[in-house]
Amino acid sequence: MNMEITPQSLRAAVGAQEPITWIGQLAATRRGKGPAVLCLHAIGHGARDFELLAERIGARFEVIALDWPGQGRSASDGVPASAVHYETLVAQAMDALGLDSAILIGNSIGGATALRFAAHNPARVRRLVLCDSGGLFAVPKIGAAVIRRFAAFFGAGERGRRWFGPVFRFYYKRVLTAPPSYPQRDRIIASGYEIAAPLRQAWESFARPEADIRALAEQIACPVWFAWAKKDSIIRWKAVAPMVPRFRNARVTHFEGAHAPFLEDPEHFARSFEEFAASL
Repeated sequence: MNMEITPQSLRAAVGAQEPITWIGQLAATRRGKGPAVLCLHAIGHGARDFELLAERIGARFEVIALDWPGQGRSASDGVPASAVHYETLVAQAMDALGLDSAILIGNSIGGATALRFAAHNPARVRRLVLCDSGGLFAVPKIGAAVIRRFAAFFGAGERGRRWFGPVFRFYYKRVLTAPPSYPQRDRIIASGYEIAAPLRQAWESFARPEADIRALAEQIACPVWFAWAKKDSIIRWKAVAPMVPRFRNARVTHFEGAHAPFLEDPEHFARSFEEFAASL
């Protein structure tokens, strides 16, 4: 099921008109003008998750969305997926793009990545938006068992098991539930076998001690916005809510949807984002 992908083949596939900057094998999509908003997607998704956001705020902000390795338009870099690895890619991307600082929006593993980067590079993050972010609650024994089951499930997809495709479709219809997300949801479902490897790697990383990043909250100097989907059954808000007071300057907004508020409730998210970023 897997195809070998190279930056050259990807350039040919997307065409000359696509607003893509290549950072080695990493693809960065750039749209709009204004203060930089660097967007980090959930595992298996891709930069296209942020197209609806770019359409709505591109007149006032430059929306830059990365494709993690082996996802979207980026070829694999051979390093297992994890927030620890992705943090190094954010630093490389910002340097290559000439960004001294940016607003960071991170979803799921992208949120954990953004939080790690903001804690370790406070001068480079002007605002931090955490959308259904990982790493902000303890993983109990039952949670560790669930993580192992998900890793095994995606491992089956990596091995090309025939049953994986229909089950993955069933699963993802519960990850993204709101109609605005359906085009991207269909894209993600169609790529299930191709993204199974990074999904398996990421889920394995969630069980490691470094995945718990709650201690980094006190190191975040910038304003933080928790933008959470109301129906998220993967990262439930009630598990994360106790973390909010540990940030110096945090606010919370809830949106329609189940895991990606900027994609599932785009109008509300765009308006709320502009309010959050207004002081810039």
